[in-house]
Amino acid sequence: MRWIDNETRAELEKNLQDMNGSASGHESRSESRRNFLKVMGGVGAGLTLAIGSPGVLAKILPRSEAAAAGEMFAPNAFVRIGADNRVAVVIKHVEMGQGTYTGLASLVAEELDADWEQIDSVGAPADGKRYNNLHWGPMQGTGGSSAIANSYQQMRIAGATAKAMLIAAAAQRWNLPAAEIMVKKGVVSHPGSGKQASFGELAELAATIPVPDESTIRLKAPGEFTYIGQPLPRKDVGKTDGTAVYTQDMRLDGMLTAMVAHPPRFGAKVKSFDAEEAKASNRVVDVIEIPTGIAVIARDYWSAKVARDKLKIDWDESRAMTRNTEEMMAEYRARSKESGSVARNDGDVQGAFATAHRVIEATYEFPYLAHAAMEPMNCVALVNRDSCEIWNGEQFQSVDQMNIGKLLGLPAEKVKLNMLFAGGSFGRRANPVSDYLVEAVHIAREKMGTPVKLVWSREDDMHAGYFRPAYVHRVRGGMDAEGNIVGWEQHIVGQSILTGTVFGQGIKNGVDHSSVEGASTLPYAIPNLRVAVTSTEEKVPVQWWRSVGHTHTAYSTETFIDELAVKAGQDPLALRMKLLADHPRWQGVLKLAADKAGWSKTLPKGWGRGVAVHESFNTYVAQVAEVSVAEDGKFKVERVVCAVDCGVPINPDVIRAQMEGGIGFGLAPALVSAITFKDGKVVESNFHNYQVLRINQMPEVEVHIVPSAEPPTGVGEPGVPPIAPAVANALAAATGKRYYTLPIKV
Repeated sequence: MRWIDNETRAELEKNLQDMNGSASGHESRSESRRNFLKVMGGVGAGLTLAIGSPGVLAKILPRSEAAAAGEMFAPNAFVRIGADNRVAVVIKHVEMGQGTYTGLASLVAEELDADWEQIDSVGAPADGKRYNNLHWGPMQGTGGSSAIANSYQQMRIAGATAKAMLIAAAAQRWNLPAAEIMVKKGVVSHPGSGKQASFGELAELAATIPVPDESTIRLKAPGEFTYIGQPLPRKDVGKTDGTAVYTQDMRLDGMLTAMVAHPPRFGAKVKSFDAEEAKASNRVVDVIEIPTGIAVIARDYWSAKVARDKLKIDWDESRAMTRNTEEMMAEYRARSKESGSVARNDGDVQGAFATAHRVIEATYEFPYLAHAAMEPMNCVALVNRDSCEIWNGEQFQSVDQMNIGKLLGLPAEKVKLNMLFAGGSFGRRANPVSDYLVEAVHIAREKMGTPVKLVWSREDDMHAGYFRPAYVHRVRGGMDAEGNIVGWEQHIVGQSILTGTVFGQGIKNGVDHSSVEGASTLPYAIPNLRVAVTSTEEKVPVQWWRSVGHTHTAYSTETFIDELAVKAGQDPLALRMKLLADHPRWQGVLKLAADKAGWSKTLPKGWGRGVAVHESFNTYVAQVAEVSVAEDGKFKVERVVCAVDCGVPINPDVIRAQMEGGIGFGLAPALVSAITFKDGKVVESNFHNYQVLRINQMPEVEVHIVPSAEPPTGVGEPGVPPIAPAVANALAAATGKRYYTLPIKV
């Protein structure tokens, strides 16, 4: 979401003022999208949860009753130190496996000089003013690989502030100069006198010390780091022994479970329904109609599912989607030959093509993709007359508060969000219309005062969820007689993700930058370059997917530059290095990956080696893939060497894990994943026909981190874009064939 420019940010801030309008509660999906901008009020204002109050502290922090009752040092929004000597680091970003609870806690621990063992990471309450994402403006949420990047200074200052106040407290207690007092591994000491105290022993006194001005706080120089740059143990504990709490684990007194029968085609609505058979079970509590379908409410999941499947529903499909995938892609291919909205226009592209010695053209096709998070969509909602409480793997706090508050006619501060672990997301839980949360609240409102857990099955999310859009790219490249690239033209056709959302204000002159990022920002030194986009309209709901536009632009740009290099008789790595002469960080990851992979070494017969490099979310990643091809044409990705430059490496283990995970995630759409439509219905339903990467398909992976003193950037998404083109280029090196459609079919 880094495409929010200053003008859009200012407009958002203007709109986020109040949220007191009533809600009809009966909007369709499309109506909700159209009204999104109108109701985006109050996200930044008024979200004041009294984090210092004993009741709230008792709920969000794993502490003793005494600590929760007020014996706690809380110098800022992010640090809590109790008399029990435990340090709670309040994390404003959801932990969904990407290491946020570890990385952000290490920043506080570094400047606080705490012992890593005394640190606990806890989820922040929803408060868009206190816990806003500094890269997004007045909004709290996780996405765009922004957690470390936006919090780096903020969390370090929080830790350093707490440390300064603990030192001041010790100086006051011991009547000694603060300058002579030191902190190391959670112990405050005065070497000259031998006096020392734990954080817990000083917490009560430190709470009375005035908070120092931020300008007086000294942060460590890189040479002083003890935690930053080290492979610290993870803080999102309980995932290997079953004690971690996800939404699916929630059990509240009297809680009911709900499932929804959604239309079989997008755009359809309920005409009538018969619930007599569904209600026959004494475990079924109720069957109700909501805007998105028919909800069955029962005392357990299985009873809800069985009853849901017995519903007899007559659907009004007069405005439903009826198209096949083949029809959509044929239209996209045709429209790619037309002109689009211009995202970038350098030099004279048409003139370059007119005088080029050779012109190469390729058309790339990318299918819809599901997020397929391991934990399907779910949410627990408790609606009372004047409040609402949610338990969820909460990724989009401010947006979710706004959408729920609008539905219930409540101010945002009356919508309490409890952030649990999320079993994966890849963008799905950051839904602009809060689809499954709003659905849960619709149902819970009918059972006011009773908690209701809404559960989507895997099939529900495959058939009624949101997808990465399908795209067609038409790319042309012109070369002179010496093989230099003199012109590049790229036209991208597909649905706009931002249209109809609050971020839609960032669409300028018909260009959704989330559709063209990675192409419009192509760094190669090509004098004449034009990138255009045509945004299509479909009934298929779409949203961001891990690495957003880079998921498709990296493939087209990196395989096409490779093809141009080979047809010009040039080494693909050497050509990239030459065209990136003005981009040393791009060159740095390319050289590191190539050197570690042994780019010039001979491979076994039937093997091929390919390279790709891409920047997304300000992080630079190069990958070299090696594939083996059997006589029948079947291939296996054998090895991937990855180099990443993400600025200061906060935790090398987390960085490596995210690169490895991103490679596995990106290999799925390269090899096996696709959502297709037949007569308007999604064909795929579960992992048997929407396949993700299997463990036996995972290659050997090496990750090398570029040493850097630059500010840290994100690693959750940037490992994904380069892997598919690296594999395709390796295949081309082995077989001589180019692959223009994903997933790759041999």
